[in-house]
Amino acid sequence: MKTLTLNDVKQILKESTQISFSLPNGELVPAHFHVTEIGLIDKKFIDCGSTIRHEQRISFQLWNANDYDHRLHPEKLIKIIELSEKELQLPNLPIEVEYQGRTIEKYNLSHNDTGFVLSKTLTDCLAPDKCQTPSIKVKTKMVDLNSSAKNTCDPNSGCC
Repeated sequence: MKTLTLNDVKQILKESTQISFSLPNGELVPAHFHVTEIGLIDKKFIDCGSTIRHEQRISFQLWNANDYDHRLHPEKLIKIIELSEKELQLPNLPIEVEYQGRTIEKYNLSHNDTGFVLSKTLTDCLAPDKCQTPSIKVKTKMVDLNSSAKNTCDPNSGCC
């Protein structure tokens, strides 16, 4: 799924009567969530291949409040986004969503017929050609190593 930009989200909200977010496992973020932050993430870094990189994203932070009497409606979130655009001079960038799991978790944001969808983000080597990282990790169980060692080397064979 395509990661949504700020303009994409505003357009979807204009056509919506309610807001919902689903987690990668299909579970819904509780309807009484709050958007506690909208910000600009400006990340400058050097990768493992010594390339200097610069990335920018918009960040939404969702918070599961114990405030069951209030729900965030689309028109209210549009106003929050527009204020953020004005005060922070936000460009139209892809959105990253922070949500509390076992720790603060980061997700990409997309949309389907039922609402917004949080999808997993993954780490990756950005310079595999310079790091010479293997493209596929071979998983071997310790039990298999033990049994194959027994089958390939006999202490009386002279190989050990």
